[in-house]
Amino acid sequence: MPQVPQTLDALAVRTWCGLALEALGRAREEIDAINVYPVADGDTGTNLYLTVESAAAAVEAVFAGYETVTGVVGPTGSAASGAVSTGVTGAGLPTLADAVRAMAHGALIGARGNSGTILAQLLRGMAQVLAADGEGDGAAGGGTEGATDGETAHTDGQALRLALRQAADSAREAVAHPVEGTVLTVATAAAEAATGTEGDCGTVACAAYEGARAALMATPGQLAVLERAGVVDAGGRGLLAVLAALAETFTGESPGAGRVAGEVHTRVNGMDGVSGVDRVDGVDRVDVNGVCVDGPPGEDSPAFEVTYLLEAEDAAVARLRARLDRLGDSLVVVGGDGLWNVHVHADDAGAAVEAGVEAGRPYRIRITHFGLGDAHTAGAAGRPPRERAQRAVVAVVPGEGLAGLYAEAGATTVLARPGEPPASGELVEAVRRAHAREVVLLPNDADLRHTAAAAAEQARTEGVRVALIPTRSAVQGIAALAVHEPERRFDEDVVAMTSAAGATRYAEVAVAERQSWTMAGICQAGDVLGLIDGDVAVIGSDITVTAETVLDRMLAAGGEMVTLVLGDEAPGSIAAHLEARVRESYLAVDTVAYRGGRQGALLLIGVE
Repeated sequence: MPQVPQTLDALAVRTWCGLALEALGRAREEIDAINVYPVADGDTGTNLYLTVESAAAAVEAVFAGYETVTGVVGPTGSAASGAVSTGVTGAGLPTLADAVRAMAHGALIGARGNSGTILAQLLRGMAQVLAADGEGDGAAGGGTEGATDGETAHTDGQALRLALRQAADSAREAVAHPVEGTVLTVATAAAEAATGTEGDCGTVACAAYEGARAALMATPGQLAVLERAGVVDAGGRGLLAVLAALAETFTGESPGAGRVAGEVHTRVNGMDGVSGVDRVDGVDRVDVNGVCVDGPPGEDSPAFEVTYLLEAEDAAVARLRARLDRLGDSLVVVGGDGLWNVHVHADDAGAAVEAGVEAGRPYRIRITHFGLGDAHTAGAAGRPPRERAQRAVVAVVPGEGLAGLYAEAGATTVLARPGEPPASGELVEAVRRAHAREVVLLPNDADLRHTAAAAAEQARTEGVRVALIPTRSAVQGIAALAVHEPERRFDEDVVAMTSAAGATRYAEVAVAERQSWTMAGICQAGDVLGLIDGDVAVIGSDITVTAETVLDRMLAAGGEMVTLVLGDEAPGSIAAHLEARVRESYLAVDTVAYRGGRQGALLLIGVE
């Protein structure tokens, strides 16, 4: 078994983040399924996963920064790599203070939903203790001999006990109206169990886990909505997974958080095999949407979830809390030092955002409607939703012909008619229609970059992992789709598709609608324009001649494959003419032609 750390250091933090992300990844669907409080919107597991993903990425960025500066590459710290932590900060590695601050900051800016926001504050509370007196530790690279007493004093079991206590207390302070039977209860129990335990970090972490586990099993007796559903609190279940990862970091063994939900379900209902329960990775799971415990929010429940990051002073945030508390419920405001994450459920979403504007500068604003048509609700007649696919591609296409081509390749398409670009809402609906856990989004138009980014952000709040590849033409999208392999890891697939799209130059041939200045000079209405990579490169009078000139310029830099997409108004002979031109003048270059339909441009050209 790989060596495990006995004290807290930067590598231990890195390992913890990696293990927590893996644990939440495994438990995400289970946690989503038991999510009934404060709103039965089925996304707590996903929100916690995305929050920890942001924290882990921030820690990785700190390590990468040290490696870049010093040229020393340390262990990855991930469970998958089998790397070990030495208990001391080595040359070229960040200090504990660096790592925990990064973790807390990453969680803060990436926090999603009610539980994710609370988890961000829990991590921030831990960082306040673990980074104390660490200013300047190892600033020049952090060798062992450079570590100060302040650094050493915050790496043992006592430090972990204090950190867990501060975490629980600060999280309660961040919630406007704490409710027992929630993640706050579980965090408090973990802190109390740790406080009464002597020993090293592993001993303390295991005690915290067991205390949290006992508290989680008791949550149905504290919240009626949980007892009626026969489930534990979803946020508390997620925190237990994070604490299990903490224990595994220092012991090398997982305490088995996955068994909890099934045990509590049996305890609440008095028997196994209760209606509405199935098995997920060996764990009983209640189909909450099928049970309709509370159903979608009714007249007494706020209609919107509003979240945003806020740059503001402490005094302004105090006033903001009071105002938002009057506007809605489930209010959580976490952060400090000028940066805050605000979460509230309210009927007047606009007023909640305006309150942030008055307090400071809000950004990354997300507004989610808790409606009957929400993506998280069940199908008609309370039927469980159909199983999601693992991965899908959603693409914007400029014509019916290309829509068919993309659909044949398995993509979900959004048709962009000439002069009628799709709105972000249309792209979000397409992502929902794809019904997949992971989605690759191809906007295929430079002007749709911001629209697609907004749609991707909205889809992420609904539990979908979305990667936006900034394709600027449908031919780049074709190149990306050609290398798409759903069986690959998501990140690897996205990298391959992005690389293929980036290696494809794109052009189009169109007719000028009016006189205008261009990079190639002044054009008149009716002139034939050849645009390469978005800029006018050729002005001509004949469509075929202009297209040939454009193609020659593109192939002058080399190429292996030419893609032609013909619009309805393109001359019928143009494809054959260009294909012959390529055969005669460019050896070893292949050509493929498609009919694009009413796509606006006469011709689209791609060169890979």
